[in-house]
Amino acid sequence: MNNRDAYNEWSETYDSVENKTRDLEAKALREMISGAGLDVLEIGCGTGKNTEFLQTIAKHLIGADFSEEMLEIAKTKITSEAVEFRQMDLRENWDFTDESFDLITCSLALEHIENLRSVFAETARVLRENGKFYFGELHPFKQYQGSKARFETGDGVFELECFVHNASEYFAAALENNLNCIEIKEWFDDGDETNIPRLLTMIFEKTK
Repeated sequence: MNNRDAYNEWSETYDSVENKTRDLEAKALREMISGAGLDVLEIGCGTGKNTEFLQTIAKHLIGADFSEEMLEIAKTKITSEAVEFRQMDLRENWDFTDESFDLITCSLALEHIENLRSVFAETARVLRENGKFYFGELHPFKQYQGSKARFETGDGVFELECFVHNASEYFAAALENNLNCIEIKEWFDDGDETNIPRLLTMIFEKTK
């Protein structure tokens, strides 16, 4: 089962099962992102867990995901005419014109992408000058311990294909594409900073 098939199957229980990473990332995005009247691209929108918030700051919002089943669930939650959903694979060229968005968000999707540079290049291409790029990912420290996206199936636990990306990789891919880091934050379970952080979030701004 490849990752797309896995997320299609996971869509049935994704919103209902306990998932500390999903819930903490939703909290992080809401604390780090603000604005009004924005053209927004949400990458890895899944079942719409963050779309519900992002639509409140958007003039127009495109929610993109490679799982058609995840998108179908999102469509049942979000009915605003200002929001549209598209099936999209991050690893391919993005079907958007240059400088289309003020804000791009990416939630728990980059761990499934081996080549970060292509994603950052497309992000920079479709982002307007001074536009922001936010991402939230499972912290590499957690990945070193063996944590990765997984879910229960009828045949047991299925682990998705994931790649470890260090902070230096994100910075390198950003610098190549005129994306300047303006905020970086680590997020801990229950705010307990004596433990390994669960999430890494970063915000980049597009410069000339």
